[in-house]
Formats: sequence, structure tokens, C-alpha cells
Amino acid sequence: MSILFRRISILITLVFLNINPIISSAYSNNVIHWGIPKAGNEMIPDPGAELKEVTKKNKAFYLGDVKNKHIYLTFDCGYENGQTDKILKVLRSKKVPATFFVTGQYLKTEPGLVKRMAKEGHILGNHTWHHPNLTTVNKIRFQKELALVKSEIGSLTGVTHINYMRPPEGVFSEKTLKWANELGYTHVFWSMAYKDWEINSQKGADYAYQQIMSRVHPGAIILLHSVSSDNADALEKVIDDLRKKGYIFKSLDDYVIQQHSPNPFLIQ
Repeated sequence: MSILFRRISILITLVFLNINPIISSAYSNNVIHWGIPKAGNEMIPDPGAELKEVTKKNKAFYLGDVKNKHIYLTFDCGYENGQTDKILKVLRSKKVPATFFVTGQYLKTEPGLVKRMAKEGHILGNHTWHHPNLTTVNKIRFQKELALVKSEIGSLTGVTHINYMRPPEGVFSEKTLKWANELGYTHVFWSMAYKDWEINSQKGADYAYQQIMSRVHPGAIILLHSVSSDNADALEKVIDDLRKKGYIFKSLDDYVIQQHSPNPFLIQ
């Protein structure tokens, strides 16, 4: 009886601590850094078998519709550097949808811009409240990081369904992918990006333009940082010239609905 009692006590403790003794071992917390090489010549880049497998297994994605010349603009917004107003003006004038992945700091310091993003038809994504390495936090902290962003977006904009998330610095694990799925989130990575986030090392609009145009391809999910003056200054020309090349700007929702996702939250 004493052995049985001890086993029951251990199981009760694991449940109380929100640990599943069977499932937890099936999902590794080994750190994965998202990265994808530049392909060029409008070729679709290949992140490698491991990253393709882990994203497919956990219903994450980094590409949109590759059968058509559809592209998807996404911006990571950790803090404001005076560039987002210009970005939003260009997007509005060109009628281009985008997704803005916002942090808690951005929500607290720039409520007006966040409201404007929603009002002008853009998608708001979750980039966590404190921008931590999510592989270093426990499940309760993980849930709180996302819940705080979702709650604040709801309070500011009335938007209650936040369906997409992007992990800070592209750092994740199979376990954090699983935890996000349990909360109804889909991880959205990217198929093209460049080093644009260092505000003291900006190289000019022409540089940003060349970096983007040399990496573009059908189905591209483009990651840009809203702090970059280079991006803001190049955006109008990028949009115009990509359209001349036959590209069509789509939203992440367009792609997910097109794929007939089984997740009902993604199409509300």
C-alpha cells in the first residue's frame, strides 16, 4: 500500500504542477533558432529538412501560396522609433495589408498606433509581453506572456481573436510550439528577412530596396522591423516594383483561409 500511495502522490503532484508525465517527454525543449538561407532569382528558399518537419508537425508556417506570386508583409514591433507612421501611410495609400507582431512595451507606449493598425485593416500578432527567450520560461509564464498581449490588444482595439504569434528572435522548441497550439496560436516564421533592426547602422533606402528585391519569391512571408528607417523609406518603391513584377500582396488570413485550416479561430 505504501508504494501505491507514493505513486499516487507523485501523480497528484505532477498534475498540480501542470506537468504531464507522459506527454511532456514527447516534446523536446531543445532550442531551435529559425533561419533560412537566401535563395535569389525568385527561387523559394529551403530551411532544411529539420525545420520543415518541425513546422509541419506543429502547424506552423513560413511560406504562403507558392503556386501564385503572392507575398505577405509582416513587421515585428518591439518598440517605436518614429517610422511606423510612415509605414502605415504607405500601406494605406497602396492598399496593402500587413501583420504587425507587437510586444507589451509597444502596446503600452504606442496605443494610438496599435488602434490605427487595427482600424486600417491590418492583423495584430502576438510577439509576447516581455520579449523573452520562450524556451527558458515555464508553461505558466509562457501562457502569461501571450495572455497579457492578447488582453491589451482587446482593450485597445476590441479585437479578441489573436491567432498568430512570432517567438522573439525566432527562438523556439517543439515544446513551445505545442504550448502555443494549445492556446489556439499558429507560429508564423518567415522565408525572407535581412539585418534591418540596428537603428544606428541603417544604410539607406536603396540598400533596403536591394535586400528585399533580391530575396523575393512566390509565397514569401517577409519579415521587416518597424524600427528601420531604411524600410520605411524604401517601402513605397518596393511595393510599386513588386507589383510591376506581378506580385500580389495578401494577408496571412487570406492564406490560412485558402488552405481551409481546421482551426476555427483562424477564420473568425
